[in-house]
Amino acid sequence: MSSLSVLSPVVGTDAPDQHLELKKPQELKEMERLPLANEDKTMSANLKYLSLGILVFQTTSLVLTMRYSRTLKEEGPRYLSSTAVVVAELLKIMACILLVYKESKCSLRALNRVLHDEILNKPMETLKLAIPSGIYTLQNNLLYVALSNLDAATYQVTYQLKILTTALFSVSMLSKKLGVYQWLSLVILMTGVAFVQWPSDSQLDSKELSAGSQFVGLMAVLTACFSSGFAGVYFEKILKETKQSVWIRNIQLGFFGSIFGLMGVYIYDGELVSKNGFFQGYNRLTWIVVVLQALGGLVIAAVIKYADNILKGFATSLSIILSTLISYFWLQDFVPTSVFFLGAILVITATFLYGYDPKPAGNPTKA
Repeated sequence: MSSLSVLSPVVGTDAPDQHLELKKPQELKEMERLPLANEDKTMSANLKYLSLGILVFQTTSLVLTMRYSRTLKEEGPRYLSSTAVVVAELLKIMACILLVYKESKCSLRALNRVLHDEILNKPMETLKLAIPSGIYTLQNNLLYVALSNLDAATYQVTYQLKILTTALFSVSMLSKKLGVYQWLSLVILMTGVAFVQWPSDSQLDSKELSAGSQFVGLMAVLTACFSSGFAGVYFEKILKETKQSVWIRNIQLGFFGSIFGLMGVYIYDGELVSKNGFFQGYNRLTWIVVVLQALGGLVIAAVIKYADNILKGFATSLSIILSTLISYFWLQDFVPTSVFFLGAILVITATFLYGYDPKPAGNPTKA
């Protein structure tokens, strides 16, 4: 009994201390995780806002600089859009090679092996990119035609029809199913674009537009929308079927794009190039346009993983608003009407609605 009475206080007093000693490391780990979790949330939020800024800047700056460069009156010949497309493709190839070089731990031997194994040793996989590459080259040339004949604001809103074409090609080629909200958004989108293209009184009174034919610009945008939708879905299908790097795929796209682009230069602008040179009319603004076109898609591909559908909707909306304001106050080639504003609001609404993903009720794990 005496031995039990002596041992019992020891057990009674030691047990709580042992439990406390066991809990302390767990509590410390949880306390250490809290700042890290808060830092991750802050970093994620910062990356989202940075992505938003980059998306808005790239989309708006490319449209506005391209429009300004095509309507700017200077002495001498204007730069050829066909050559600008080729130079942009070559710059894209160089940028992608640098990115693959970085992924290869900055080893020239590893870079050479990757390019040889993924491109030269897989000719059939490489040839698959010829179709979307040719379509993208056509699309890039059409965008120059469109912005030579349409103001930046009208172009920005009308070009959102690529959401419709992409959705239709996704349904037919990828067997993708659209929800009620997405079909509704497509109807709203078409209505909004129709309002934007509705001629104003000033356009009815004037026999010709200052920057060319609006009909030519509209046809160029519509064709670009269809080519963008088809090429985008086709490219997505190829990416899903293979495990090649996105940068390798872009090198393949750029290779065929530069070939098709050079063919376009020879067919349409061969005489002008032989007379005034390949880089005729190039200035600082032209190079800015070329760089924005070359690196824009790569920048979007790099930041898109941080941007959800809502964020992309915000980027599109802000880009449309900025294009409208700058076209009116700076370029002074656009006077917005109430019908245009109504159409723009409908297009912005459709953009958000298409990316809307209703969460099922009673499922807190997905909330």
